[in-house]
Amino acid sequence: MENYEPEIVAFCCHYCAYTAADMAGSKRISYPANVKIIRVPCTGKVDAIHIMKALEKGADGVYVAGCLEGDCHFKTGNARARLRVARVQKILEDLGWEKERVAMINMSAGMGERFAKTAFEFTEKIKSLGPNPISQGKIEVQAVS
Repeated sequence: MENYEPEIVAFCCHYCAYTAADMAGSKRISYPANVKIIRVPCTGKVDAIHIMKALEKGADGVYVAGCLEGDCHFKTGNARARLRVARVQKILEDLGWEKERVAMINMSAGMGERFAKTAFEFTEKIKSLGPNPISQGKIEVQAVS
């Protein structure tokens, strides 16, 4: 497990977090390659099912990265996303998983350094938790017909 590199999915809002990731790249600030970015128009569009699907497909951790509090381009999208992330964390706890596998993060477009730092910190947190229980074969996912 010492060579374990977790798979991380980051749902990033187009206006802030995605632009921050782009800025990190422009400034040549590296962040872990295991962080897979999915650009969304607003974090308010990320539903609980999207987060749960990412975990079902084998992601070890998922974070939703949006605009700063009170600064959402769609007024309350990031507030809705925060509530959905909290709901998923509760579901994970009920399933016996670590709720820390899912997080909500806020940043502005100019925070390239914060994006990279967040990616490193979240990756380290997930490394300490270990692999997703589904990918370990501890939980079998059944298809519903």
